[in-house]
Amino acid sequence: MPQAGLNRTTAAGTVVPQVHHPAMDNDETQLLRSLLDAQHGVLTTVQLRTCGFTPKAIHHSVETGQWLRVFRNVICVTNGPLSREMELQAALLYGGGSAILSHDTAAHEWGMLRRPAGPIHLTVPRNCSAISQPPTLRHVLIRPTSLSNACIHPGVVMHRSLAIEHIGVDTDPRRTSKEDTVLDLAVSEPTPHEAAATFVSAMTNGRVSVAAMRRKIELRRPRRYKKILLDALSLLAGGVQSVLEFRYATDVERAHGLPSGRRQAPHHVGGRVLFEDVEYPEGGLIVRLDGQQFHSARNVRFRDRLRDNAAELSDRPRLVYGWQEVSQDPCAVYREVREVLVREGWTDASYACERCAVVRLSVAQGT
Repeated sequence: MPQAGLNRTTAAGTVVPQVHHPAMDNDETQLLRSLLDAQHGVLTTVQLRTCGFTPKAIHHSVETGQWLRVFRNVICVTNGPLSREMELQAALLYGGGSAILSHDTAAHEWGMLRRPAGPIHLTVPRNCSAISQPPTLRHVLIRPTSLSNACIHPGVVMHRSLAIEHIGVDTDPRRTSKEDTVLDLAVSEPTPHEAAATFVSAMTNGRVSVAAMRRKIELRRPRRYKKILLDALSLLAGGVQSVLEFRYATDVERAHGLPSGRRQAPHHVGGRVLFEDVEYPEGGLIVRLDGQQFHSARNVRFRDRLRDNAAELSDRPRLVYGWQEVSQDPCAVYREVREVLVREGWTDASYACERCAVVRLSVAQGT
């Protein structure tokens, strides 16, 4: 039977056991060690048999709790919790040699999403036989464990593509390109509005250039939402830099016929160049959009004070809104912006949106 020696840490920081089988020769031992290092201690049963392990020895190690069966024909040669690298490797081995990380999983690897939890998303060729898998749980009758350690693997969500050879990049592990990842996230959303918001968020968080995305959309036509994604791309090209700014541009300005303000308008303050989120030439109104996750740092608060003082000295009106106001009551934001613009001399050409009418009706009915 296999014998485990001292643990060894791979170059990526994953701890894997030094497994030895009495019948293994030196070539098989070297092959096993290289596979353990390259694959973070996760191997297929075919690889294990190539390294000298018999089906009976593999079955014994799994049934006695020395090893973990992550998926069918995918074995982790340790019994401890899987690291993130091991989870990704197990999913890729299950999906086959052409599988690549995609959707939420690729987005997390690219830094577009913060949440790493949930199943691993893979894209495979259309003719691949692998199917999605639920979370893999430990067999509690073999070796009882705590609830927090009961889940071996979060599961796999399979996606299929006819153009898989064109959407992957040679990262480690392999995944969809930044542009393809953004498109996959957007078209997976249930509504066009959510698709556009996800598109803007992934573009800005992943630092994807507008030019690169425009080329990608020309080469790989989205299966839905193309028009609204191109509209969102135009806003990004015009200076929108966050989902909050996108929601302001669409739900406040466009929805109500307000003029389109200048995005990221530069101003020289005390020898520094500071940028205003939105500036209206009509009366010089400044609208600042306060993203709560970005405006707590000391240097950002200092920058905001400089901008406030400069606006006051220049006698320019200013309004400040956060995520809650813009996302939950854009019509109230519109009314305030409109009031200041009209006061400063703008000829009112705005109009109420459908949501405004619903709000007025609800107020009239006392609901």
